[in-house]
This record gives sequence, structure tokens and C-alpha cells, in this order.
Amino acid sequence: MKKFLVVIIMINAISCTKKIKVDSLVINGNIYTVNKNFDKAEAFAINDGKIIAVGTSKNIQDLYTTNNLIDVKGKTVLPGLIDAHCHFFGLGLQQQKVDLTGTKSFDEVLQRIVDFQKEKNTNFITGRGWDQNDWEVKEFPTKEKLDQLFPKTPVVVTRIDGHALLANQAAIDLAGVTTKTKFLGGEILQKDGKLTGIFIDNPMDLIYAVIPKPTKKMQIKALQDAQKICFSYGLTTVDDAGLSRKTIELIDSLQKAGKLKIRIYTMVSNTPNDVDYYLKKGIVKTDRLNVRSIKVYADGALGSRGATLKKPYTDEPNHYGALGTSVADLQKIAQKIANSNYQMNTHAIGDSANYVMLKTYKEVLKGKKDRRWRIEHAQIIDPQDFHYFNNILPSIQPTHATSDMYWAEDRLGKKRMKGAYAYKNLLNEYGKVALGTDFPVEKVSPFLTFYAAVARKDVKGFPKNGFQTENALTRKETLKGMTIWAAFSNFEEQEKGSIEKSKFADFVILDKNIMEVNADEIPTIKALATYVNGEKVN
Repeated sequence: MKKFLVVIIMINAISCTKKIKVDSLVINGNIYTVNKNFDKAEAFAINDGKIIAVGTSKNIQDLYTTNNLIDVKGKTVLPGLIDAHCHFFGLGLQQQKVDLTGTKSFDEVLQRIVDFQKEKNTNFITGRGWDQNDWEVKEFPTKEKLDQLFPKTPVVVTRIDGHALLANQAAIDLAGVTTKTKFLGGEILQKDGKLTGIFIDNPMDLIYAVIPKPTKKMQIKALQDAQKICFSYGLTTVDDAGLSRKTIELIDSLQKAGKLKIRIYTMVSNTPNDVDYYLKKGIVKTDRLNVRSIKVYADGALGSRGATLKKPYTDEPNHYGALGTSVADLQKIAQKIANSNYQMNTHAIGDSANYVMLKTYKEVLKGKKDRRWRIEHAQIIDPQDFHYFNNILPSIQPTHATSDMYWAEDRLGKKRMKGAYAYKNLLNEYGKVALGTDFPVEKVSPFLTFYAAVARKDVKGFPKNGFQTENALTRKETLKGMTIWAAFSNFEEQEKGSIEKSKFADFVILDKNIMEVNADEIPTIKALATYVNGEKVN
């Protein structure tokens, strides 16, 4: 075993010292502390929700006593895992909608909607998760069959990435949208002068505006459902990438009442009233809630051809994608945030969108230090633009690479693929990466994140030798990206992200050693127990 981290003073006087009573002791562990030296340990003591000492099982038990002895019997223990980019509230709401993930055809989508409606009989059907790239016919669906099946009931089903939706005529009529409706950014697809039902990026809001809002009871259930799922995978902190003031305040109230125990780093959605409110109010920080960033969208997603590229799409030569917000407005909001103490976290997929944001960041951050502004996704980078990340933190999602690899080259061509999903290149520029999943776009499991980062394969083990493995991360880098570097990206590295004295007692016990097990076993790893503040929550 490697050297142990021992924060115990006066070991030679132990025999003369009365043992200190604490809340809990964790002993006999294979503990990856993820401290500065990446030391390993066997045990730690917990009191009042924090770690007070780390060391060997013998030394910890010689100094401390407890009524709650957690003997992990050699199992691997990690700091509580952090998902640096997800949609926590969205995951919870998804549990109340038609689940269309994994569908292999549009007919299967239709059947799931029919089955859902037979069971729920709702007045407005919503769902999420379809992806035409997984179908034999890799084209956007159209609304005709939905119109036949549901002539009077509005149906809105969102693509898996959240950047396109399909609406039937009943929903479109409710929204008052016609072929002449004006919009800025994104697309409303037409064929032969008629609406197809596909809305991409900004115009989606026209349809979303008429979907009935979930009741407070539904929202609370959604948050608690999402928490249960996350705890089952060892996640103790989640970064929700875009929340309204109303939802943030609901989360805060539930956390303070002890009804929501997961820690949440929130990015405030870029709506004028909410942005102005929080920039004026300043950072909101409790032990479980941290509000100090604004989520901005530069472009859309590659799968729906909403990502903004410097050169046209290879499979649609006259199409470049489109910025969801004008360059002038992006610069304006960036300057506004730069004048506050808030962080700016921008969704940027295409190489053009990334270039615009990196240049904008550089301009408005002149003379400002340690702002830790983030590019969310940083998916396609022109090789000549990587250097801009020397002062901009990449927040990336490894499973996007292994989900998109089947069709991404069709969109980009072989040459541009070299700058796509280039996580090692990004790490080399900034020195850290924050890792997440973007769930429910991808699956919640952080073990799939880990596997995609180090093996660059999907759960089928494809491709055999890995996808663009020059950009694979090491296991050590990956673990840091899911713990201490993710905490750093949230300005929280002094309170979480490692198992060290004075930090929150957030940790997870695994059934296998993720740092040493055969790589192909990583996706099967399970979280045996999850702890937040020293309390077992799963």
C-alpha cells in the first residue's frame, strides 16, 4: 500500500490520552483521499458532519471512539462524486414524462407515447429522449402520425439533447405558430410550405410556453426523485446547468427543511429578471446550496445541427448552424457578469461558438484574476483555438464522445474530428477539467463517465481499441475531474472534493476498486453506500 496520510499529532502519547468521542469512524478502507499528493489512507474520523482526522485504522481507533463504526472491510472509498454539468431538476421532471431514450425507430417512439397515454390519460402529453441518429432512417421525424393518433391532445416530445422538439398540430395551434411566425435564432422546419413539427433551439420556447407548468407538489417530487437516483450512484454534489429563481428558492427551502440533502451548485438561467436579481443580491451560499454562476447558451447541439461551425456541415453543405444569442448580446451579458462576482458558464458546442465565447471571455476578463469562467461542453475546437483555454476552465462530459462517435464524423468530416471531444488537449491547456454527464441527455452513472474518459468506449465495448484515444484521460485525472477539480470549478475546493481534515464528510463506498479493476468492468461498478455530512443517504 502507498504511504498513508496521517494527520495525528503526538502518536507517542496515545496511550496516555483519553479517547475522543466522535459521531462516526470509517475503518479498514482502501481510501483514495484525492488530496494534493493523491495519498491513500485506511480510516478517518467524522464529527459534526466533517472529517476531523485521516490515517491508519489503528491510529484513528487509538485516538477516537464512536457508537457508529463503519467497517468497509477493504472496499474502495472515494470522496463524494460531483457531476459538474447536469440537469438535476430536469431529471426529476423526466420521471413524470414519456421516456423515449433508447428508441430505435420513430414507430417505437409512437408506441411508447400511446402506451403512456393509456396509463396516464393526460390532457397534454410531454416526453423526452428520442434521437434520430439511433434510427435506421436518420432523419428528423414529422408530425403526421402524431396528428392522426392525437388529433385533439397536444403532444410535445423533446430530442435527447434538449435542443430540438417534435410537436403535433394540436400543440402548434395552441401556441399560435404558423409558417409565417417570426423568430430569432434556431429553426422551425418546413417541408413543401408546411410545418413539419420540428422546432430547433430558440423557437422551442414558443411551444414550451403553452405546456402546463408542474405544480409545486410535482416539482418537489421531481427534486426528491432526482436526489434518490443521484445518491444511488454516489453523487453528493450536482451542478444544475440552468435554473430559475423560483426553482432555486424551492431547493433552498427543501434543503433547509431537511427534505433535500444533496448539495447543489446552481447556474442561474439567462433570463433578464433572474440575472438582475442574483447579480444584485450577490453570491448565495449555504452548506448545501451555492448560487454564483449564470448559464448562457451560445449555440445548439451537434446532433440537431444547431451547433455553430466555422465551415458548413459536411452532411449539409449550406448549413453552418446558428448562434442562439447574437454576438453583441453575448458580449453584453459577459461584460455584465464580469462586473459582478459571478461566474459565467457558457454552452458552446461548435468551433465557431467556442471561438466567439473564448474571445469574448478574454476581452471582458482583462485584469481580472481567478474568475474560473467555464465553457460548458467545449465539444468542437479549431486546433488553432485551444490555446485560449489557458485561462478558461473546460467543463466537459466524456460520455458525449462515446454517444456521438457513431455519427459525428458525418456532421464534421474527418479533419474537424481531430479537434472534437479532445479532452486531453483541453486538460493540457488549463491544467484541470471538470467532468459531468449532462444527464438526462446521457445516463446518470458517473461510472459510465469514468469509463468513457479512460477507455473512450461505449457500454458495448465499441470501438475495440477506443475512440480517438490520444484524448483519453488517465484514471487519476478522471477521478480528480469528478471530485477535486469539479469542486474547484465551483469555488468549493476548500470544503469538498477530497477526504481531508476539515472538509465535509461526503464519500462513497464502491463494490470494486475503480482505480485498478479491468477497464471493461468499470461500467458495472456499484455504489454500495453514499454519505453526505457523515449521514448515510443511500
